[in-house]
Amino acid sequence: MSTNFFSSIFFWLLLMVLPEIAFSQSDFTIQEVKFESQGVTLAGSIVTPKKTIAAVVIVHGSDPVKRELEFAKRLAKEGIAVLTYDKRGVGESGGVYVGPTVGTNNIDMTNLNLLSQDANSAVNTFRTYLKDKKTPIGLVGFSQAGWIIPITASKNPQIEFMVLFSCPTITTLEQLRFQFYTNGNNNFWENHTETDAREHTKNDPDRYQFVATDPKKSLSTLSIPGLWLFGERDIQIPVKMCIEQLNTFKVQGKPFEYTLFSTLGHNTVFDSDTTPFDISIQWIKQKTLNIKKSKTSK
Repeated sequence: MSTNFFSSIFFWLLLMVLPEIAFSQSDFTIQEVKFESQGVTLAGSIVTPKKTIAAVVIVHGSDPVKRELEFAKRLAKEGIAVLTYDKRGVGESGGVYVGPTVGTNNIDMTNLNLLSQDANSAVNTFRTYLKDKKTPIGLVGFSQAGWIIPITASKNPQIEFMVLFSCPTITTLEQLRFQFYTNGNNNFWENHTETDAREHTKNDPDRYQFVATDPKKSLSTLSIPGLWLFGERDIQIPVKMCIEQLNTFKVQGKPFEYTLFSTLGHNTVFDSDTTPFDISIQWIKQKTLNIKKSKTSK
């Protein structure tokens, strides 16, 4: 047999023996990790750039998604270290994914708190892997993460900033009323007004009966900077109502900001228009620079 054959066998044996080996790429390294959360083992990847200016944990939306590795690589190329993990009950992570995507068991208080504890464990694990322990660490999330991130940040002082793509600031029940009203119709805003949507979202009878999660409760306790990125044509969350609540917080002095994109829908971060992503990167760089300066002056 050839030398190349034995070399290949040795390489694959090495992978089995060393499951947390770091794979080097041109701009970053990828390291497989596992961590415990509420009695189950979650699996993910840490993507580390050559020079780290900030660090983030990615928080999932409502779907049964694996780790967001491609998105993590985009962040790493900008100097942001990332821990991204398979959602509970998905991929290599233990536990049970609670579904369906729309319904009480997916966004009831118990499940959202459980997912928040997973994100919290991810943050605590990530901190131990960062070489510079003063690196600012934040949360970046999508959609459903709008309820999970505030809960997590309100309980973990290590979290110093948050970026939320298409994330609600209204209650879970209000979001469901709006989503049932739009019914997946991409032309919804051609045939309905903001007044119609607001009236329905505020007053329509609930199809499900459960205790609503209100992110305003957790957000009211936070003093860390936050950035929300919305698409005006969103048919999953009532964006104008969410912005109204953020404006209330801004008047109260909360360091919360938002950007509204008139032509985009719900998937602001994965759209072909990279402007939301680009804005989030510049925002993270500026905020983490301010955080570092503040730490140095103390």
